[in-house]
Amino acid sequence: MARAHNFFAGPAVLPLSVIEETRDAVMDFANIGVSIMEISHRDKAFDKVVAEAQADALSLMGLSAQEYAVIFLGGGASMQFAMLPLNFLQKKADYVNTGEWASKALKEAKIIGEAVEVATSKATNFNQLPRNIKYSPDADYVHITTNNTIYGTEWKTDPDVGSVPLTADMSSDILSIKRNFSKYSLIYAGGQKNLGPAGVVMVVIKKAWMEAKAKQNLSSMLKYKTHVDAGSMYNTPPCLPVFVVGRTLKWIIKEGGLEAIEARNQKKAKLIYDIFDAYPTFYKSAVAVKEDRSLMNITWNLPTPELEEKFITEAKAKKMLGLKGHRSVGGMRASVYNACPMESVELLAKHMEEFYQANK
Repeated sequence: MARAHNFFAGPAVLPLSVIEETRDAVMDFANIGVSIMEISHRDKAFDKVVAEAQADALSLMGLSAQEYAVIFLGGGASMQFAMLPLNFLQKKADYVNTGEWASKALKEAKIIGEAVEVATSKATNFNQLPRNIKYSPDADYVHITTNNTIYGTEWKTDPDVGSVPLTADMSSDILSIKRNFSKYSLIYAGGQKNLGPAGVVMVVIKKAWMEAKAKQNLSSMLKYKTHVDAGSMYNTPPCLPVFVVGRTLKWIIKEGGLEAIEARNQKKAKLIYDIFDAYPTFYKSAVAVKEDRSLMNITWNLPTPELEEKFITEAKAKKMLGLKGHRSVGGMRASVYNACPMESVELLAKHMEEFYQANK
């Protein structure tokens, strides 16, 4: 089967080798004679899957198992919008609002306690990241969304929040660039963009913070400590998605780790952004500040909606899928996650050049 060029924002492109390994595991997992979808989550073979995924995630982030725990949960990143404040919002928390998902995280936290919007770029339709943010020194934590899939902005440097615990939704750029992950007390990432399929969220949490500050008067299922202590086995985990995440982490390691992944992501994004800069009145970047441009989700508009429809139709004829912008903002979007091959981005760049010459 000839694979299409996948630019969907999520669920999104996966490494072909991971898809092939998953296909084999669906038929016969670890030569046991049963599918990965049939194996008991208590079986030693699946224990190994979880343990290796946890170790590989920490290794890629440069974190130690003594200080941090990795857990795999259901409910997606949206569940974490509630679970984080349920566990850690005692008095107040600072939220930086940079888009749709950051807004939803803030809204959920406000149900639970005092969640303060310390900065937002909503006034400019989230077309840049806020600057000169003043964080509360007495906040329980600060929450950011490192990459904004709808608007196409990304934090490429970690904010300085002083001694306040820093937390982040990294769903769409997890392990795509090098970061100082040790600056974070909690990180969560839904699986369906850079890690695997939908149905699992990976949470990385600083153990000392959890032990010292997490609330105790919660349902067991909603406590991070419950799942950390049980090694993600308090209840049946989403076994197939966890398996795929594990294989994707090994793929990242095999590709050369975050240094190599980031270098490739920079090259891919540059191919498209160079076209924006060459033809700024035709390919209108949705991001106002160049340094805020996402490496993962590239957003733009054409001069008319009719041209955008024509662009998409002609791209589909070349087997390029998923280029329509989010329904809330329209326009165009190319999601070029870790697994998006260079040749797919090269084809898109070629199409953009040819489309400009034919329609300028």
